[in-house]
Amino acid sequence: MTKRPKFLTWLAVASLAWGAGVVYNVYLGGETYWLKAMYQRKIALAQQIDQPKLIVTGGSGAHYTINSDLLSRELGQPVINLGIDGPVGLDVILPSVLDQVQPGDTVLLIPEYLLLLDEDGLGDRSGPFSLAIGRPGLGQIPAEQLALDTLQLGIPSLRGIVKSSMDLIETGKLTGYYDDPLTQSGDPTLDKPRLGEWWPQQIREPVSAHSVRRIQQFRDQVEARGGQLVLSLPWVYAEPNPETVENVRKTVDALSPIAPLLYDPETLNIQASPDLFADTHYHLQAEGRRLRSQQLALQLETLPNLPQPTP
Repeated sequence: MTKRPKFLTWLAVASLAWGAGVVYNVYLGGETYWLKAMYQRKIALAQQIDQPKLIVTGGSGAHYTINSDLLSRELGQPVINLGIDGPVGLDVILPSVLDQVQPGDTVLLIPEYLLLLDEDGLGDRSGPFSLAIGRPGLGQIPAEQLALDTLQLGIPSLRGIVKSSMDLIETGKLTGYYDDPLTQSGDPTLDKPRLGEWWPQQIREPVSAHSVRRIQQFRDQVEARGGQLVLSLPWVYAEPNPETVENVRKTVDALSPIAPLLYDPETLNIQASPDLFADTHYHLQAEGRRLRSQQLALQLETLPNLPQPTP
């Protein structure tokens, strides 16, 4: 009887281990699973709307920023929150929501500075996210990066495994950062607690040339589908020092020619107090989301060509 080569045995073991890692990360309880589940739930909610709507998108700075029901009441239009996760990257976030744009829709893009300053539009979760939702390479992820991401998708982090083990022991179920139940408008239903002391963010650069080009391209794609693009500076907890203010003003100058840009001209949407914020410099508590949405509603009402209610 011919003895099986050792490398085949090791290959079989490695394949089984990698497969188990994929099951955990994508289908069981890894953060990629929760991100995928949140995205798919939001898309399903968007597909239930059969009239012109306001689509809000961006990273978690959009997801944890607005009160869609309040916006909908103020505007008299359906609103769907398609904010995802900043590390997915601008180049992947934008095409992931494009298919939901229908004639008459308005797309409100609220990109946090993590996205605006990025030089290539891709983040740590670009590849894993595109693979998990069944659209590998979404956003033109380079083949080398996608191959590496595919490999890493089958390698759970030690931190993730420990957390999942503790979840099972303490609560009997797996949890994740994006496991919040969503409203019918795609909003989160829980505030993320802030832990420890805070410091104001510094914005050390203006929007990157890549982000400007990508947002211009997205505008063209939205308009080709019969929609219109509106941009907004994010609310951010930051120190309004000369460097930060100068870089935000440069960002305004670069984005304003692309599409209507919503922001407070006095504050530039820089919030010097953390009182309304949750666990990051962009995520808002419930009261912050209410105030932010009231501001957006007033700003949006001044724009022409907003989608009209269906009689």
